[in-house]
Amino acid sequence: MNATRKLWTWLAIICVLSFAALGWIGTEIYLKAPPIPKKVVSASGDVIFTADQIQQGQQAWLSAGGQQMGTVWGHGSYLAPDWSADWLHREALALRESWAQREFGKSFARLDAGQQGQLDGLLKTEMRRNTYNADSGTVTLSDDRAAAVREVASHYAGLFGNDASLDGLRKQYAMASDSLRRPADRQALTAFFFWSAWAAATDRPGETDLSYTSNWPHEPLIGNTPTATTGIWSIASVILMIGAIAGMILFHSRHQEEGDPTPPKADPLIELKPTPSMKATRKYFMVVIGLILAQVGMGILTAHYSVEGNSFFGIPLGNILPWTISRTIHTQFAVLWIATAWLATGLYIAPAISGHEPKYQKLGVDVLFYALLFIVVGSTVTGWIGSLENIGTDFSFWLGNQGLEFTSMGRVWQILLFIGLLFWATLLGRGLWPALRKPSESRGLIAMVFLAAVCIGGFYATSLTWGQHTHYSMIEYWRWWLVHLWVEGFFEVFATAVIALLFTRLGLIRAASANSAIVLETIVFLFGGILGTLHHLYFTGTPTMVIAVGAMFSALEVVPLAMIGTEAYRNYKRSQAAPWVQSYKWAILSFIAVGFWNVVGAGLLGFSINTPIALYYMQGMNMTAAHGHAALFGVYGMLGIGLMLFCLRGLSDRLAWSDALLKPMFWLLNIGLAMMVFMSLVPAGLYQAWASVSHGVWFARSPEVVHSALMEGFVWLRVPGDVVFSIGVLFLVLFAIRLRTSGRRARPETTFAAAAQPSRP
Repeated sequence: MNATRKLWTWLAIICVLSFAALGWIGTEIYLKAPPIPKKVVSASGDVIFTADQIQQGQQAWLSAGGQQMGTVWGHGSYLAPDWSADWLHREALALRESWAQREFGKSFARLDAGQQGQLDGLLKTEMRRNTYNADSGTVTLSDDRAAAVREVASHYAGLFGNDASLDGLRKQYAMASDSLRRPADRQALTAFFFWSAWAAATDRPGETDLSYTSNWPHEPLIGNTPTATTGIWSIASVILMIGAIAGMILFHSRHQEEGDPTPPKADPLIELKPTPSMKATRKYFMVVIGLILAQVGMGILTAHYSVEGNSFFGIPLGNILPWTISRTIHTQFAVLWIATAWLATGLYIAPAISGHEPKYQKLGVDVLFYALLFIVVGSTVTGWIGSLENIGTDFSFWLGNQGLEFTSMGRVWQILLFIGLLFWATLLGRGLWPALRKPSESRGLIAMVFLAAVCIGGFYATSLTWGQHTHYSMIEYWRWWLVHLWVEGFFEVFATAVIALLFTRLGLIRAASANSAIVLETIVFLFGGILGTLHHLYFTGTPTMVIAVGAMFSALEVVPLAMIGTEAYRNYKRSQAAPWVQSYKWAILSFIAVGFWNVVGAGLLGFSINTPIALYYMQGMNMTAAHGHAALFGVYGMLGIGLMLFCLRGLSDRLAWSDALLKPMFWLLNIGLAMMVFMSLVPAGLYQAWASVSHGVWFARSPEVVHSALMEGFVWLRVPGDVVFSIGVLFLVLFAIRLRTSGRRARPETTFAAAAQPSRP
């Protein structure tokens, strides 16, 4: 700890300053978010919408599926439209067409160029003029625009109702009839969609050609095009990234890391006998494999719905398992199984590292397991029932499906999960406490593991920060605190520290070198990662400074990835350091795969959409899905599998261990993921990007593009990758079955700390 005291100090300073800045920006988002008017009225004085309807409409949309059924301001799923972009385009067309009929007596398409130009100019002026009166809280629309708004509202009311003429469109969107059964909810929904489109089109007070969403979505009809800020900060972020990567390479060239030690002649863990609490983690890993299997199944079904709507090869599965539910389970289980693998790893290594089995530790591990199982099953069942039966907004928020991507479980389940995570951190802390108190070369690594665990438990509290009536901009702000900082931040720090600790205990790296390296890596990662959260919020009703700060710091997130290849190569060499290391071959190769997908998924595909100008055109398109699949499974999933294999190695009879099953599992998972991403998602994303640049976001997300022969062809090209990937999962299942059905070993009690003996609880 003394050798790295300065690094720890810098880490503390960076975290405090970064979170202070992120918090301050959050207050600015709150103050400058698009206003929710008390009333939207026509020039004739007719009330069109009220504030209560806008807020109720937000709840209604979320209860109907929300971000699992299309997007608002670009965040959500990719089959149904972006509702804000779709409304904006439909309203502009309706208004322009009404003028053409009234002024010239014929449709807009039949007008000459001069007449069309005249109406296009009027349309831009009408749609961009901000008529919000802050004193009265009223938005006033011209009578012509009010009529257009009512026309568009009737379309959405019918779409989310049971209008038979829209059955074909609902099938293309994978929507069920009567997604909202109450007429009042459907009317409120149209108020929310109108407000989201109004905020995306109307100029901010005192600004010209700058909407509340920084002119997103791209809509040429009303002059919604990228701002100068969007372009300039994109260029600046690329320059900063190149310069920072050069600086990191220079730093590493001048500060050569100490070479790895000579590995032990025999496996230091060969005589490890797990303690009762360590054995109790075995069932966690079995559940992890079950969740992977379920998640993959839901992913295959969800992908198929994008072609057949609500059917699976003609079978009407959508009647009992619609798109909104299958995609919710697919995304939610991805986070849950990865998190479970990492939680179980922490519980496994804690007594092994400290050489101490705390009293009642096994009981705590068992209680936590069944509590987490109850949360997973309970939240899935209530979310399923709530979505299928359309019980209502209150049920959806508290017990059902909140409609928010990756954070969909109801508030009651979130509270229970938060308590469970704090309990996990407590179990981990009491297991590590003797090692934390005892001076050793590894104490810095152990401290990093514990601090990351505390942050994992504590930062899940951000899932409790929004309520049913919270402004949508602030929901997105807090949601990304959870998704980005919790999943992509502290879990990664935790896992990286655990890997270094495991390698140290195997004698493959020096503890002193690992201490400094982990703290330095954490500094570099969090320096860009904390404020890099803002790159998710460029166009969600936030001030333009979010674009500047988010662009620059998200560029810095890519910088540490520049050295990932070197680390992956060193891990590969470590896997060949001694014959006994082959026992951990597939766990180590999983860590190497993490490095590959970090570069490809998080780095290449991530930065391809992270600059403001790129995200302006590609937000809510399949390029985001390509990045998400490659980064979520490739990085965090393979990390979870690697940690799981390492722990299972110590929990299983070595004669039952089957490299013959792990080898195809490893290669099929990685090859299948690569096929899925590069044969299907990336080409589909590039095609949608062309459509977005050429015509607008509405077009890129329209059935004309999404259900074109080319796009559906890309969807079918997922099948080979899905099949290869699924077979890899089946090999993992067979591996788990082999372990469970094998005999159990009995060895003398030792721990990772050679001289320490675990005490009986």
